[in-house]
Amino acid sequence: MRDFIITEAKSEEAVLVGLITRQQSEAQSREYLDELDFLSRTAGVHPVQRFTQRIDQAHPVTFVGKGKLEEIRLYVEEQEIGLVIFDDELTPKQLRNIEAALKVKILDRTSLILDIFAARATTAYAKTQVELAQYRYMLPRLTRLWTHLERQRGGVGMRGPGETQLETDKRLIQDRIAHLKEELKVIDRQMSMQRKNRGKLVRVALVGYTNVGKSTLMNVLSKSEVFAENKLFATLDTTVRKVIVHNLPFLLSDTVGFIRKLPTELIESFKSTLDEVREADLLLHVVDIAHPNFEEHIQVVSTTLSEIMAGEQKPVILVFNKIDAFTYEEKQADDLSERTQRNVSRAELEASWMAQLGESGCVFISARTGEGIEQLKQRLYDSVKEIHVQRFPYNDFLFQDYSAEAEELAAEDHA
Repeated sequence: MRDFIITEAKSEEAVLVGLITRQQSEAQSREYLDELDFLSRTAGVHPVQRFTQRIDQAHPVTFVGKGKLEEIRLYVEEQEIGLVIFDDELTPKQLRNIEAALKVKILDRTSLILDIFAARATTAYAKTQVELAQYRYMLPRLTRLWTHLERQRGGVGMRGPGETQLETDKRLIQDRIAHLKEELKVIDRQMSMQRKNRGKLVRVALVGYTNVGKSTLMNVLSKSEVFAENKLFATLDTTVRKVIVHNLPFLLSDTVGFIRKLPTELIESFKSTLDEVREADLLLHVVDIAHPNFEEHIQVVSTTLSEIMAGEQKPVILVFNKIDAFTYEEKQADDLSERTQRNVSRAELEASWMAQLGESGCVFISARTGEGIEQLKQRLYDSVKEIHVQRFPYNDFLFQDYSAEAEELAAEDHA
């Protein structure tokens, strides 16, 4: 009888490739590759090596130069690596040429993010949006699937099976895209009705870069169990919970996180999901203050929000999360190198941001340890109350305030 050897499942190994260009410095390239590494591990891939090249701009044919491509090919062959991931979206031409040279599976940043979204989508709504984004990405790249038949195509009267199959596939995908768009319209109408049926409560939306702790903060504020994990794009579907602070109820929604170089296909497909952001009365912009490039994250989110809301201005509270994980490197007196973000203390950051935004514009918390949560709740209460009073000037609040301070005041009045 044959003995079976049981082995542990081994994650797929991969090589990461990025560029240092006039628009992307060495530090930025390193940071983007760190993020690509995190994305890869989220998708179940184990990156084992990184390749970078200093070049004016991406090569139109092979993304990197031919010498660097040959270097990658030799490494992939020697180490028997089956996957190479590039940190930018590849054109169909680049993808075809790189595959021909390396003879392994090639992914770019866009296809990797789409793969993560496909794995994380759980509801019919999210699955439909992801499928639509995948087909939009696939459509211009179909030509590479039928290169084995390309010699048979010809001029008028000489249409070969390769070209015929390609046209058939394009038509099928275009039909599928049209069908998915119609499905999304139906679901959008249903969700729009749901939003209208939520009554007249003030609506607050959590927004921010991916993996900054939005879902953890949602759990703390709403005392619920929204899925939260230390991975990118742990949340795809919008979650809405009713929250009561003191005597004031409001609705809090958790939305999908943003990321640098977010694929246009995803922005288009997930615009309907972000209706929660468009229709919110107040935004809580959550920032990971422990991240060395959190200011760039703020800029990415602000830019994406301006695209989503078409320039419409909404009140925003900037919430600096993860203060428990914040560290800084104190510069020595004899160190003449340029001072970076890593050399700025928490006290300096708090003072600078509060001076820039005013005390009502930002708050510093740790959703994990609970530090600063009470200050955030008070800030939320003040902002939501202001919106509520403007909207319903003659409407009493719906709940009795049972806070200790309110009880003390009531006891004094009774006495």
